[in-house]
Amino acid sequence: MTTARETFLDEKKAQACIHCGLCLGSCPTYLETGDENDSPRGRIYLMRALQEGRLPLGDTAVRHLDLCLGCRACETACPSGVRYGELLETTRDHIERHHQRSLLQNFLRRIVIERVFPHAWLTKLALFPARLLKRAGVGRLFPKFVQDSLALLPVDLREGKLPEFSYADGSQSPNLRNGDASNGERKRRVQKRGRVGFIRGCVMNVMFGRTNENTIRLLNLAGYDVVTPRDQGCCGALHAHGGNLAAAREAARVNLAAFAHEPLDAIVINAAGCGSTLKEYGHLLANDPRAAAFSAKVQDLSEFLVAADFHHAAFRTPHSAFRVTFHDACHLSHAQRITHPPRLLVKAVAGANYVEMPESDLCCGSAGSYNLTEPGMAERLQRRKVENLLKTGAACVVTTNPGCQLQIRAGLDKAGATHIETLHLADFLERHLTVS
Repeated sequence: MTTARETFLDEKKAQACIHCGLCLGSCPTYLETGDENDSPRGRIYLMRALQEGRLPLGDTAVRHLDLCLGCRACETACPSGVRYGELLETTRDHIERHHQRSLLQNFLRRIVIERVFPHAWLTKLALFPARLLKRAGVGRLFPKFVQDSLALLPVDLREGKLPEFSYADGSQSPNLRNGDASNGERKRRVQKRGRVGFIRGCVMNVMFGRTNENTIRLLNLAGYDVVTPRDQGCCGALHAHGGNLAAAREAARVNLAAFAHEPLDAIVINAAGCGSTLKEYGHLLANDPRAAAFSAKVQDLSEFLVAADFHHAAFRTPHSAFRVTFHDACHLSHAQRITHPPRLLVKAVAGANYVEMPESDLCCGSAGSYNLTEPGMAERLQRRKVENLLKTGAACVVTTNPGCQLQIRAGLDKAGATHIETLHLADFLERHLTVS
């Protein structure tokens, strides 16, 4: 008796690929290897071959699919509108349920990525010994993949202490500093315009707490009360991108419930990878009427601030020798198709000091947890990104995703370019505000 093959791929969506090859020049792994199996159209061929039983679910096919960053640059280049990200996620979900991985890969994927990173207290617990090793400078005694992982860590972590509600006048803003205007003066200066929710994130809140605080401060100064529900959780991006769609759906349901009773004008996120998944809850939970309504409210910080005319705020322009450039986070530029708003905000500060980076929208090799599971290719792309960054002569690179920031910082340190700053957009804007 033969067992029917599992249908995991939407064949109609897969057949939308006409194999024209216009995606090849945008695919980071194909640019590095020149192997068609490492290209979007090659991987779609592999996906269909797996579903049809023409190719066994073995190490060869899985290797080429694992090597995909999921950056979705091919979607931007595709004239046929192929939804490659959806095809990849469903295929990876099938792989994780049926393919036996090595002990190391199982540990990284099933324990570190799926069970530790989505929970702040576990992440802090796991990072404690890693930070001690980095501070002690003994990383060189460990295998290379451990050294590379340690290189990604910031030495100093500051968890965000976000209130459940932050007022537009700034009176309960978490990073209100000495010397700020009194509440009465601030109320006259900032006109209340609405009420938004804020997704604090997992890695963001543990490793980039200051960035979250600065994000709320910017939203307050734009005139918005900010709600940060305590019972919100991981957005599900790590699970969805890693091939565990069931866990991603459960994470989505938690967030739908957390924000269900909040009357909000928008839900703001400052991490590109998270924003992409949050905007796709309608697809992830197609049968839940709350999901599409939730996703419709989600906005990246950059698009929200530009829509609120925040790029016309008063900023201090850096001195003329201080060049600034911008790195496009893949899930902002390709998955969300947002490229102009963050540049508009950076240029509002930098003015003529802004310089465009070559291949600014090519993946840096972070790709969520990719630099842990595929360190070899991640390092090649990291090096390529740093080389392009150095060509700009910039003293600061701004981005919109925590993984990109860590990956680029580690690459600059390896290259001896410790003088170049890596900043999140929220930190860059807050630093140069004339309102102190």
